[in-house]
Amino acid sequence: MTSADLVRDHTIYSCVMGSRAFGLETEDSDTDRRGVFLAPTPLFWRFDKPPAQVEGPAEEQFSWELERFCELALRANPNVLECLHSPVVEHIDDTGRELVALREAFLSRRAHQTFVRYAGGQRRKLDADVRQYGRPRWKHAMHLLRLLMSCRDLLRTGELTIHVGTDRDRLLAVKRGEVPWAEVETWMNRLTEEADAAASGSPLPAAPDHGRVEDFLIRARRASALRALGA
Repeated sequence: MTSADLVRDHTIYSCVMGSRAFGLETEDSDTDRRGVFLAPTPLFWRFDKPPAQVEGPAEEQFSWELERFCELALRANPNVLECLHSPVVEHIDDTGRELVALREAFLSRRAHQTFVRYAGGQRRKLDADVRQYGRPRWKHAMHLLRLLMSCRDLLRTGELTIHVGTDRDRLLAVKRGEVPWAEVETWMNRLTEEADAAASGSPLPAAPDHGRVEDFLIRARRASALRALGA
């Protein structure tokens, strides 16, 4: 069974991410697709295990095997957590619905560290661009602002919302380079400070519900094995 077969035949959840999910799309925006597939359990009984993630087969498409996806989500990986909150779902089956129903189990105050750490890495790249070229990559600056907003609001409310809503116009102005870099820097710094301030009093639990997620994964693997055996 090829990687393309796994994505085509065993995807349990797929969605649109990127600008089209964030409410920041323009006429020239790509359509980024992300998905989760459940590799048939018997494939894990072989020496050659199924892949943990697959790029493609379509352009701008990337998928994770369910276990890998859950591992990353439990670690509060921003890209993975946001997939479960996309407003644009293209495919979902019963197992996928169970996964989405679990999305709150993945959320915890660990998101503060992972989101801010990821944002810090992106900020350093933007600063390097400014030093070298005199300006940042404005599109990346826009998306970093959006991520910081998402992190702050998650820590404040306990809910992850990825659509930018009424901030769309202001963020797109950043993308077009219409906002001075100094003003963008100030905005980034304020959002980081607000996220830091929200962390200590956040309604989120200290850690994700590892046991609940593991129970779901075991049940999904067992059901897959039974289907393969015709039981």
